[in-house]
Amino acid sequence: MSFDPATDLELTRRFAAAPATVWRCLTEPALIERWFAPRPVVTRDVSLDLRPGGSFRSVMDVPGHGEMPGHGCVLEVDPGRRLVWTDLMRGGWHPNAGSFGFTAVLTLEPEGEGTLYRAQALHRSQEQRAGHEKMGFHEGWGAAADQLGELAASL
Repeated sequence: MSFDPATDLELTRRFAAAPATVWRCLTEPALIERWFAPRPVVTRDVSLDLRPGGSFRSVMDVPGHGEMPGHGCVLEVDPGRRLVWTDLMRGGWHPNAGSFGFTAVLTLEPEGEGTLYRAQALHRSQEQRAGHEKMGFHEGWGAAADQLGELAASL
């Protein structure tokens, strides 16, 4: 996968936790629920089948908008280093109706005693990228990444 700045968005963070600990936060449902959406959104009922073709499911309770279920498909798993999933499909490689339409590439690199975290959102078009950015990609994914780093450092 290659990053295209015309169609894709990216953010990076440095965490004071080892990649193995951050990996746990990315892959253990009970931990995902603690960081996945920016507060005050509550993430619950997370399930993750950590294999290519596996299902990723969650429900977010969004103040003022109610319950928002999410379904995705795991595309790639490189334990401790990289997790790739998309909302374009649900588990088993089935098309996902009503998806936002992006692929998430989450990469962990050792950096001293901590971790360099990179999150990329790959989109179909420049228009879709612009819409995701306008919707608050940097603020929302940034807040969630900060929560991820705080959680990992506390474990």
